Amino acid sequence: SMGLGARWKEVARTYAEVNELFGDIVKVTPSSKVVGDMTMFLVTRGIKPADVVNLEPGATPFPQSVIDMVKGRLGKPLGGWPRKVQQVVLGKQKPIKGRPGADLKPLNMERTRKKVEEEIHRKVSDDDLLSYLMYPEVFSDYNKFRRQYGDVSVLPSSTYFYGLQLGEEIAVDIEEGKTLYIKLINVSDADEEGVRTLTFELNGYPREVEIADASLNVQEKAIAKADPGNDLHV
Repeated sequence: SMGLGARWKEVARTYAEVNELFGDIVKVTPSSKVVGDMTMFLVTRGIKPADVVNLEPGATPFPQSVIDMVKGRLGKPLGGWPRKVQQVVLGKQKPIKGRPGADLKPLNMERTRKKVEEEIHRKVSDDDLLSYLMYPEVFSDYNKFRRQYGDVSVLPSSTYFYGLQLGEEIAVDIEEGKTLYIKLINVSDADEEGVRTLTFELNGYPREVEIADASLNVQEKAIAKADPGNDLHV
């Protein structure tokens, strides 16, 4: 990820060094991911793990997952977090005392479910509700993305990240027993408004869609679409 494939050995070495920086912690989800987040952060900025303790406390925009972990939101390792690392990451923020979640107020699950359903305009499953409770901002961003682009989880990862190549065909299972076969045939040159025509085969039948090429930075007048999540929009 993040274009670091060619630097894999450096990433792997830095991961081990970051783990030691945190005190050689037990790594299970999510702590293993936090070590990875810190690794990517340091590698992309050219910061050595050993130099972290020399940074000015609170002056570096560490990933939120790292801040949450050394603050104590995932619990505390035996002996606590390395004090200097904690000071650099948290700055003026104070670490949590006691067990994470001990001070949480009682929660009415069904009332919260109804609130979320009103916000996202669809039924909320138990998994949705738990996702919202644990990661409200991430869940909100996810639903905004899904409302705009649909359920992209059915796409192969390579297609989602890089798009189809000319002549490439994929199979997309949109529901049980229903598969779409999509093949990219042609991508036209952009017109004066920066729009390209994409020609596909969908289950063997030709289809065309027009897509504005954002990379061309063409200035055009656009009419804003109504936002289903805004009660003031029609």
